Amino acid sequence: MPEERLQKILSQAGIASRRKAEQLIVEGRVSVNGQTITELGSKADLDRDHIKVDGRLLHKPKRPVYIALNKPKNVVTTVSDPEGRETVMHLLRGVRERVFPVGRLDYHSEGLLLLTNDGEFAHRITAPASHVIKTYVVKSNGALTEEQRRQFRDGVSLAGRKTAPAEIREIKPGANPWYEVKIAEGRQNQIRVMFSHFGLLVEKLRRVKIGFLELDLAPGRWRLLTPKEIERFRKILKLAAEKGE
Repeated sequence: MPEERLQKILSQAGIASRRKAEQLIVEGRVSVNGQTITELGSKADLDRDHIKVDGRLLHKPKRPVYIALNKPKNVVTTVSDPEGRETVMHLLRGVRERVFPVGRLDYHSEGLLLLTNDGEFAHRITAPASHVIKTYVVKSNGALTEEQRRQFRDGVSLAGRKTAPAEIREIKPGANPWYEVKIAEGRQNQIRVMFSHFGLLVEKLRRVKIGFLELDLAPGRWRLLTPKEIERFRKILKLAAEKGE
């Protein structure tokens, strides 16, 4: 097969998302034919070259795996945690394949999370250009004004960069109202930071939908995506033709 960028090879082999793979390269944890690689533009051929990550030889995944998980609160969305906290990987009892989370949910948030060993699938799900909408229900410690909701929809400036337009509607009024929020971006803690921008604290946050896929699991439970769900995602992400299906 032709040479490809190293971070793409790592993600396709199920090591990590493409963004995380880039971090592994920069940290000097990847070698090709015995030579440590730190340049992100470097290329290799998995069929021909010996590629290692943390000293372990890289192999193509035997089969792609796609998992839906209902992440509970107080669980980390990473493969491992230096602080010793429970990660989502601890919830995947019975999964033999090496998978990784698609995107993230922060420590105090809960809800629908995808995990896979298909790096290109993960990359496209999380890429803003794919316009895959993620739907959340959010409880705040106060109500947004009509003007603040308009700004929320138009985009707010966070760290000098404006957020993409978001959808928001109140679904349960009160002193501590609930909102439904839909976004295609995935900046770290984005919804919490957007509410904080208006002086409000998010008390509860649950992701209930990714694209067409709705949360249908109890907290801490997981299931494999059905062939129909996988095919639907591939069509949305324009992956079907590339995978020869």
